[in-house]
Amino acid sequence: MSHVSDKKLRELELMAVKIRQGVIKMVSVAKSGHTGGPLGMADIFTALYFHTLKHDPKNPMWPDRDRLILSNGHICPVRYTTMHMAGYDITEEELKTFRKIDSRLEGHPNYQRLPAMETSSGPLGEGLAEAVGFALAARLDKKDKDYHVWCICSDGEHDEGMTWEAINIAAKFKLSNLTVIIDRNNIQIDGTTEDVLPLEPLSDKYQSFNWHVIEINGHNFNDIISALEEAKAITERPTCIIANTIPGKGVSFMESDYRWHGVPPGAGPEDKVKRPDQAAEALRELQAIEQQI
Repeated sequence: MSHVSDKKLRELELMAVKIRQGVIKMVSVAKSGHTGGPLGMADIFTALYFHTLKHDPKNPMWPDRDRLILSNGHICPVRYTTMHMAGYDITEEELKTFRKIDSRLEGHPNYQRLPAMETSSGPLGEGLAEAVGFALAARLDKKDKDYHVWCICSDGEHDEGMTWEAINIAAKFKLSNLTVIIDRNNIQIDGTTEDVLPLEPLSDKYQSFNWHVIEINGHNFNDIISALEEAKAITERPTCIIANTIPGKGVSFMESDYRWHGVPPGAGPEDKVKRPDQAAEALRELQAIEQQI
């Protein structure tokens, strides 16, 4: 297992909580967007952009960059905020334009408007198939040792048949340059995944397709970074990282509540009398966590 130094661990934890604050600000200003998933995936995005991902914010289309495919595009607030924090050409002022007409920061990523976005996403279930195409293209170009293809997808996307076709094709071609990271937060828009269409035993299913599977705590940086490094070291087959996450992580009244899947603070299910300003309360909770780190 990879070990992250105490100093690096603290830096990553601080960055993740700042990214969560950025997510709350973005969706609050927009008065629309998804909250639960972006908060839950902040640690994964922090580990990728500030430790593992091979990328260059000043040269975002560097040919040898790792390809990061965001299949569940609705969680894009966490990606936009992370890219801003990492030094990409996305200013703090531009973050406030999220979901506005003519903004580059659309409600689902548009690869034609932002560098290194790789693909546009919206309809769920397509991202892993696209990532398989990227991984195969890298092999054809003899670049599969030069960069890695990462695909982030939701657990709910595994309701889609196209996802399982992609899983099968990746195994057939032994795409060791491909890693899928599943946001295993157990919720989707209509309820829990196990109520809507049960996925378990998810790990066993991937293993039966001949994938290397790693299951982790998606909020533990030692776990996350160890899994990412292990994935890059695997040969002869693709890797699946099942990241167990808490949707709404860091905001007590949002955590593990599927009703926060697709609404911003101010439009959530909580009693408005009890919490008249949900965004301000969410930011206070996150700032308290920041002070404790």
